[in-house]
Amino acid sequence: MSRAKKQAYSDRLVSLLEEYQRILFVTCDNIGSHHMAKIRKSLRGKAVLIMGKNSMMRRAVRMQLKAHPEWEVILPALVGNVGLVFTNEDLASVKSLVLATRVPAAAKAGIVAPNSVTIPKGQTQMPPTKTSFLQQLGIASKINRGTIEILSDVQLIQEGDKVGASEAQLLTELDIKPFSYGLVIKKAFNDGEMIPSEVLDITDADILSAFGSGVTQVAKLSLGLSFATLAALPHVFANAYKNVLAVAIAGEYSFPQADKIKDMIANPDAYASAAPAAGAAEAAPVEEEEEEEE
Repeated sequence: MSRAKKQAYSDRLVSLLEEYQRILFVTCDNIGSHHMAKIRKSLRGKAVLIMGKNSMMRRAVRMQLKAHPEWEVILPALVGNVGLVFTNEDLASVKSLVLATRVPAAAKAGIVAPNSVTIPKGQTQMPPTKTSFLQQLGIASKINRGTIEILSDVQLIQEGDKVGASEAQLLTELDIKPFSYGLVIKKAFNDGEMIPSEVLDITDADILSAFGSGVTQVAKLSLGLSFATLAALPHVFANAYKNVLAVAIAGEYSFPQADKIKDMIANPDAYASAAPAAGAAEAAPVEEEEEEEE
């Protein structure tokens, strides 16, 4: 690459770093040019993907550290076959776009398995002549209706192991494409801070669930120690209301909130009269279901 092209690349990288506040650091192993073009097209309007040599990226960032010291945290992430996805959108939504571009791929002999592969039990389309081939792989099988049936689930390949020729042949004959290739998100940069990619999987529901669990634990501890806290306040008022209601029912004292409860105790038939109607309404669909079954 000529000096002019290197300078143009450096200028573009610096321009993107100044324009965008969020970055996804991705690796792009086993991705062809056609697949990469589809990825760029899917990100258009939402994010910008830039690739390049790590040395050129690090050099461009180092030259701007005086003006942008917050970029220093980026340097350790510029290793391997890395690419940068620049965006000002929500990182979680951009991550979804990136992962949506992954494509299934067959297992090829000699490649390192990116994930474990399990062969499910059940009927296959393999002819009976392949029984000995399965026995060599330690897979229990039997002949059923003219084809081979695998008797139990078998973990064929472990993540990180090299795929053997026999394993690749078996997966091809079973028409199983166990792997998928695309951009793999390693880290993220958000407003001057590096964060693990796993953080992007946390949803609002997860946060609310964790917060609710914490509030519940605080309330339990407060009630057990008889120590007043804001988390325990609703339970304190509820228990106080129950005690006052019990006194009102046991004695002649009353207040508006207790009148209905006392009336329900004094006239249970008046409130129970609506129960058969509700039961009848629920019974009708059951009869229809029985007729349909007949």
